[in-house]
Amino acid sequence: MAQIQIKLVKSVIDRPERQKRTVKALGLGKIGSSKAVENTPQVAGMVNAVKHLLEVTEL
Repeated sequence: MAQIQIKLVKSVIDRPERQKRTVKALGLGKIGSSKAVENTPQVAGMVNAVKHLLEVTEL
């Protein structure tokens, strides 16, 4: 599978608890943190749920 680079660009403060947990499950903590992950259907669904907080690029 292809890899994607995800970067947290907006804060999770004042967001629903579900979105906070999704961001943490993706392996992101602070604003500006980034991670390369496999683009599996599970990860794609998590990214789609918090896409307004992330910046996504394909590798």
